[in-house]
Amino acid sequence: MTTFLNLTLNGLANGAILALIALGFVLIYKATEVINFAQGQFLVVGAFMVYNANVTWGWPPWASVLFGIASGIALGIIIERLILRRLVGEATLSVIMVTIGLASALAGIVLYIWGAEPKPRPEFIPTGRVSFGDVGVGANRLWAIAVAAAVLIVVGLFFQKSRHGVAMRAVADDQQAAMVQGISVNRVFAIAWAMAGAAGAIGGVLLASMSGGYDLFLLESFAIFVFPVVILGGLDSILGTVVGGTIVGLLVEYSKGYMDQGWLGLSATDWSQVLPFAVLVTILLVKPYGLFGQVKIERV
Repeated sequence: MTTFLNLTLNGLANGAILALIALGFVLIYKATEVINFAQGQFLVVGAFMVYNANVTWGWPPWASVLFGIASGIALGIIIERLILRRLVGEATLSVIMVTIGLASALAGIVLYIWGAEPKPRPEFIPTGRVSFGDVGVGANRLWAIAVAAAVLIVVGLFFQKSRHGVAMRAVADDQQAAMVQGISVNRVFAIAWAMAGAAGAIGGVLLASMSGGYDLFLLESFAIFVFPVVILGGLDSILGTVVGGTIVGLLVEYSKGYMDQGWLGLSATDWSQVLPFAVLVTILLVKPYGLFGQVKIERV
C-alpha cells in the first residue's frame, strides 16, 4: 500500500506539470486552430533561461523565475508575430510542418548554447521529504502540484471573468463573428501564444526542480508526453488537460513501479514510455475527440 501511495503522489506531480504544459497547447489550438508541436520546447527554453539568470548571472531566485516566464512570453509572441501570422490561410499540414521545424530549431539552439551536460538542480524550491504516516514524498513534488493547480485555476478564472478571456473564448467559437463584434483576432492570437510560453516556462522550472537538474534530453523526453495528454483530454478542453495529465502521469509511475517483470521483453522504463500511448489509442477508438473534446458536426 505504501508503494502504491508513493507512486500515486509522484504520478500526480508529473501529471500536474504535464497538464500545465498541455494547457499552452490547448490555448493555442482554441484561439488559432494551430497544432503547435513546438510547445515542448517552451518548457526547455524557459527552464534554461531560469538557469542562465540564476546561475550564470547570479540573479536571485524570484527574479530568475520571472525572467524565465518573461522569456517564454517573449518567445511565444515572436513566433506568432514573425512566423505563424504569415501562415494564416495556409494549409494545415504546412503549419504543422513549420511548428515541427521550430521544435527542431529551438532544440538545436538550446544544445548549442548550453550543451548536453546536465546542469545542477535549482535550489530555490524545497527538496526535503514530507511524510504522511508511512508515505514519504518530496516537497518539490508537492510544490509542483500546488503551483500547477494555482496556474490552472488562475487561467480558468481569466477565461471566465476577464475581458480578454471572454474575447479568447469568442474567437475560439467563431473568428469571423468575433471580428464583427470588434475583437482584435491578432491580439487574441498573441495573448494565446504568450500564455503558452509562460505555461511552458513554469512547467520547465518545476520539472527541473523534481529531476536531477537542467537536463536537455530529460526535459525533451518528458515533453513528449504532452501530446498524449492533449489528445486524450481533447484538443480544445482545458479540463481535459487536467484529466489527461493525471491519467498519463499515473500510468507512467505505475508502470515503473509494477511492470518491472520483463513482460513481452520490455523493462519498466520501456513500459512507462509505451503504456500511455497504448491507452491513448484504446480511448480514441471509443472517444475520437478525446474525453472532453468538442464534437464538431459539419452539415453539407
